[in-house]
Amino acid sequence: MKTLRGTYVRRGDAERRRVRTKRTFLALSFFGALAFLLGNREPAARDAEAAPVGAPRSFRIDVSTNRSLAAQLDSARGELELAHVQLDRANKVISYSTQYGIAASLAGNIVDVARAEGIDPDLAFRLVKLESDFNVNARSPVGAVGLTQVMPSTARFYDERMTVARLLHPTTNLRIGLHYLRDLVDEYHGDMRLALLVYNRGPAAVAKSRLNGDNPSNGYDRILTKGYRGRGVVN
Repeated sequence: MKTLRGTYVRRGDAERRRVRTKRTFLALSFFGALAFLLGNREPAARDAEAAPVGAPRSFRIDVSTNRSLAAQLDSARGELELAHVQLDRANKVISYSTQYGIAASLAGNIVDVARAEGIDPDLAFRLVKLESDFNVNARSPVGAVGLTQVMPSTARFYDERMTVARLLHPTTNLRIGLHYLRDLVDEYHGDMRLALLVYNRGPAAVAKSRLNGDNPSNGYDRILTKGYRGRGVVN
């Protein structure tokens, strides 16, 4: 057993020596070839220069062109906003005209004047419906006139030369009536209910009721604002 073991070890050592010798020879051959190539490499030409790199193109802002584009953009944006406003108005006019069964021209007039006077168009239509049922020639027994049933004395507070004939004109009547309502809202610090009661009953009657500790409401405010959720004003 000792003889066999020794034979096996010696045979293994011989095999490993052959592998190491082969690897050493290959390594020496590789490094020798590398040294030969490096020693015989031609030097690079001294006058060789790197290819010139072109200077980057300068970035120049054309102020006049940019201003023109900005102006065109602003103009397009303004036209788009105007189109949105006109579309919104058209939709509202059609909606109110259909809801109240009135001509689109009258509905458009109420929308435009209400917005101009700072009154919510929805409330304005309710008021005109309750006051005159959209009759431009409506007159009350006490002398109130037109769509918003404005008293001539109230109208003359805003225009000293106002006549009943002029007050019957739809736009004039709407303008004075809704302007008066907006003034009342401001006077009563945003209290739309109280402003409507004064509009309908007059300031003296409402003040007297309040002074006596009575409820000034005669039902007008409840009827007009039934189901209404707005503030009454738009600005």
